[in-house]
Amino acid sequence: MEALLWTPAHDSATMAALVCHPHPLFGGTMHNKVVYQVAKTLHQLNIPVLRFNFRGAGVSEGDHDNGHGEREDVRAAVDFLAKEFAGRSLLLAGFSFGAHVGLRVGCADERVAAVVGLGLPVNQSEMNFLRECAKQKLFVQGSKDQYGSRENVEMLFAALLEPKHLVLVEGADHFFAGKLHEVDAALRAWMRERFF
Repeated sequence: MEALLWTPAHDSATMAALVCHPHPLFGGTMHNKVVYQVAKTLHQLNIPVLRFNFRGAGVSEGDHDNGHGEREDVRAAVDFLAKEFAGRSLLLAGFSFGAHVGLRVGCADERVAAVVGLGLPVNQSEMNFLRECAKQKLFVQGSKDQYGSRENVEMLFAALLEPKHLVLVEGADHFFAGKLHEVDAALRAWMRERFF
């Protein structure tokens, strides 16, 4: 797998983070602007951050597997972080397809303490696995997301276990065009409240 690991100059964090990218068949890679913004925010909080390309994206080997094999990619990335930063809790963030695939793995893996979902594609993807997830959860969604309507996201969120937090970015589409500063602010505030 092709991957990028950012490590802070002064690494005093007690956690490490993984960020998963959107759908590779629609141009999604680890260089997506939302993924980059999330990684940048976490890195500025002095947390080591790993981004990677799912199978078949960028120079990662293999072929797209409709989210099945991609879960193995996420597990491999979690295994790497857990070994590289032994003893730290992990945060797993995913945008769009990356949320659909990544959060499923993150919720089931005891090494992952918290999950962050951005642009949940709830209009087309079944995400009921989140109903059993008792970990710290942050969701950041555009109020005009064409793949995850406000109504569907709020309905799912209402059925989830605590602890949970939802930030609706008013006027934002699926890709948070012109609103990435609000994504940064939401993630930064939640991280500081929960972990710092």
